[in-house]
Amino acid sequence: MTSALGAERAHDPDDIAAKGVAWDLHPLLDGAVDVDELLDRADAVVAELVASGRGRIATMTAAELAAFHRRYAVLVELLGRAGNYAGLQFAGDTVNPAHGALVAHVEERATAIGTQLLFIELEWAEASEEHADAILSTPDPALDFVRHHLRSARRYKPHLLSEPEERILTEKNQTGAGAWARLFDELSSAMEVTLTRADGTNAIVPLPQGLAMLQHPDRAVRQQAHAAVTEGLQPGLRTRAFVFNTLLNDKSIDDRLRRYPNWISSRNLANEAGDDSVQALIDAVVGRYDIPHRWYALKAKILGLPKIADYDRMASVASTEAQVPWSAATEIVMDAYSSFSGELAGIVQRFLRENWIDAPNRTGKRPGAFCAYTVPSHHPYVLLNWTSRTRDVATLAHELGHGVHGYLAREQGVFQMTTPLTLAETASVFGETVTSTRLLGMLTDPNERLALLAATLEDSITTVFRQIAMNRFEHAVHTGRRTAGELSIEHINEMWAQTQTDMLGPSVEITEGYRTWWSYIPHFLHTPGYVYAYAYGQLLALSVYRRYEEVGDAFVPQYLDLLRAGGSMSPEDLGRIVDCDLTDPDFWVGGLAIVDQQLTAAEEAAVAAGRV
Repeated sequence: MTSALGAERAHDPDDIAAKGVAWDLHPLLDGAVDVDELLDRADAVVAELVASGRGRIATMTAAELAAFHRRYAVLVELLGRAGNYAGLQFAGDTVNPAHGALVAHVEERATAIGTQLLFIELEWAEASEEHADAILSTPDPALDFVRHHLRSARRYKPHLLSEPEERILTEKNQTGAGAWARLFDELSSAMEVTLTRADGTNAIVPLPQGLAMLQHPDRAVRQQAHAAVTEGLQPGLRTRAFVFNTLLNDKSIDDRLRRYPNWISSRNLANEAGDDSVQALIDAVVGRYDIPHRWYALKAKILGLPKIADYDRMASVASTEAQVPWSAATEIVMDAYSSFSGELAGIVQRFLRENWIDAPNRTGKRPGAFCAYTVPSHHPYVLLNWTSRTRDVATLAHELGHGVHGYLAREQGVFQMTTPLTLAETASVFGETVTSTRLLGMLTDPNERLALLAATLEDSITTVFRQIAMNRFEHAVHTGRRTAGELSIEHINEMWAQTQTDMLGPSVEITEGYRTWWSYIPHFLHTPGYVYAYAYGQLLALSVYRRYEEVGDAFVPQYLDLLRAGGSMSPEDLGRIVDCDLTDPDFWVGGLAIVDQQLTAAEEAAVAAGRV
């Protein structure tokens, strides 16, 4: 895909590496000298809130609740600025001791502030149903900025403890789950991979760069990268397994104390999704494992192999793998967003021009990619680990989708800016799909079209089927930890291998080394149960994109309304904005049918390119 990806600029090593594409975090301080000044301001606000609210929340009028929460929003903004400043610095360089110390310092002070306000949620939960219903049904628009937040908070009533108990759990989290998760981040960010160059010399690179080599068209390179990654995961494996076991047990204790019926119920509640509806999604995806099975069987034929290994599953089917300059990637993404909405393109341009992105891949940087919404009075930031591969273009479009979503949703304020995780991927997958579709229209060579269609399909398989397979892994380890006690590395490896085999199918060999690859995935430790939200979001976003194809430009205002709504409505109500019925059991079947159509298009392209 050299013509589309700007190979004429590939000679510029700085452009290839996205050198100098760094975020500016200083504006998060909002004029303060340091985070302590922000936290000092927060201390003053919390004293006001305690004085004006303690003992009164359950009986406040709608106007009083609105006024109280407006002042509360000021506090949340201050803590958000301090926390994001420290957290993003740490994400950019986890090996700098000062960054880790700052995160710990902010967490300690923020926890001390937050424990003073536990009464807010507890007292609101104790309000009578009649009073709460009257408050939430008032037509006064002054309450709109917090209405859904208040309604949603009432759902936690059966799972709240007493205020002294909540205070203990909150304060102990600093040296409990939060500390273990930070240790995992430091261990995983320090992982390095030793790759062998073409001239026989070795290069020590960060883990993400080693993983990126699994997309290389040369199988020998992929096999060597696989061995190097496996070797790089060995140091500290036992420690990471202990951290994982500890967090599994910590969650089981928390779930028991809070009376959650199973390991994933708390995540579902946070996502405003019922246990039954989530299980329906999981069952629907597992029921269509034939889709990845078909694809990997086809991929083996394309690669000329009787059977592929796990290190082949991400291999590019392109005959060559072009390096993608940063400038070419940003042009493609800008063009794609411009083709859909000038307003969204303008926001993307600000990310690219105003130091809202940290792109280069470097040792010590947190692996992967993410978008931090920060706070409504500021703007989001995007972190990437740019390795100049074709898939990095899709990742850029994906994270900028999160970015524009967070930017537009800022008008909802701190309490309702963020959607449940189940809708968090909607804009990112939509933006990625628009970009891939736009790029596909630029290509005429059959092999280039096959490569892009294959990459698009594999993104869907990764986001839908692989994430549900990881959900099945989480289900196995959480259930196993609760019934059998501490899990050995071998037991965890077996659970990982089995759930991956179920999804990948008979055309993929699971190698011995791959059995430990669960050990670098942060979602399992930071946000247990999170991964199914990717599948939810992908299938929803594909359905939303289908509506765009059907309606055309008239759909754009609906879509922008969805993004602006943030988390101010339930997922079902947000879906209705774009004519999607999330309560229909067949909704997931329809989304999976779109992935099936992607597979059919890839199969046809493989024939047209003469690859099968």
